[in-house]
Amino acid sequence: MLNNRADGGSYTDNLIGTLLAIFGNVLVSIALSIQKYSHVTLAGTKDPRAFYRTKTWWCGFLLTCLGESANFVSYAFAPLALVAPLNAVSVLTSSILGLIFLREKSKTKDLAKHYGLSFLGCILTVGGTYLFVAFGPNSHEKLKAENIVSHIVGWPVLLYLLLEIIMFCLLLYFYKQHSANYLAIILLLVALLGSVTVITVKAVSGMLVLTIEGTMQLNYPIFSVMFVCMVASVVFQARFLSQACKLFDSSLIASVNYGFSTIFAVTAGAVFYLEFKNEDILHISMFLLGAAVCFLGVFLITKNRKRTKTFEPYVTMNMTDGLPTIHDKGMVVQPDFTGSFSYGTLVNNDGVAPANLPVNLGQPAVSSRSIDASHGPPDLKKD
Repeated sequence: MLNNRADGGSYTDNLIGTLLAIFGNVLVSIALSIQKYSHVTLAGTKDPRAFYRTKTWWCGFLLTCLGESANFVSYAFAPLALVAPLNAVSVLTSSILGLIFLREKSKTKDLAKHYGLSFLGCILTVGGTYLFVAFGPNSHEKLKAENIVSHIVGWPVLLYLLLEIIMFCLLLYFYKQHSANYLAIILLLVALLGSVTVITVKAVSGMLVLTIEGTMQLNYPIFSVMFVCMVASVVFQARFLSQACKLFDSSLIASVNYGFSTIFAVTAGAVFYLEFKNEDILHISMFLLGAAVCFLGVFLITKNRKRTKTFEPYVTMNMTDGLPTIHDKGMVVQPDFTGSFSYGTLVNNDGVAPANLPVNLGQPAVSSRSIDASHGPPDLKKD
């Protein structure tokens, strides 16, 4: 019976994988919100690592581990084309949690005015999720080590990997040599690595599930190869995402990264695991329509998020003492005219955090003779 299950997928397996992916994404969103709450409550403390000693942060960390574990196992049961687009559930849950836990009490009219796009985005995301889950690929194989090897040595997979490597090297060349710090280039690098990640995660999780069911797969060399590739791709993917977060707004990153990553993940599943081999044109078209609607919903949700206003240091001149003061902390915007005037913002053109500047400048000593000379009448030449 186990061998029969290992040879072919079933509707039950797809349902289990889909539910695990939805549960994992919801749990991760809740966990991140809990950890963010811990960071916000401890903002301003002198110890930058004080949140490590709070129960809320560790609760969020444990929930994150549990959610990511559910996502990992879901790849063993459902096709990549179903699991990858379900990352939209995480964006949807974060948006709902943000609306629920708003600190200010807004009227219904104001709430609809400011968050109308978010409501529309949530509706589109739910509708798109239903479409691509209902019309997605309905069968997949249980991945034995022999099946994975046969997929890798096939010419479509070799051609796909060759094109990915060429594209990755070209993007990396422009990124490193020409300092092309564009969002599209960085997130394309992330998506290319992400396609390798989902391929290896599905293989590793599939072999682990088969091992737990009684068919040992861990003693095959392909398991070690896939595991090493999975860890390496995740590490480099995290590095590029971290670089993107330093240069661009997180809301923009979330929407663009979701689109790129989903496209490459679905393509990887179609080429590597032949997930759309037995699907008709109607199911494929409806699946693509659902994914497109989901993209639009995620874009509208992230577009309506409030952008964080970064503080830019400014310089003021005290009218009494005539001394400049450099401010690198405090208000987000420059102050209005209140006895001192501003003569220019220190604009941060590099897109990086502003450098620490001295706040208090020492007052230079001024002698009484120089003051008398500056205020007294000019000397006249005697005849």
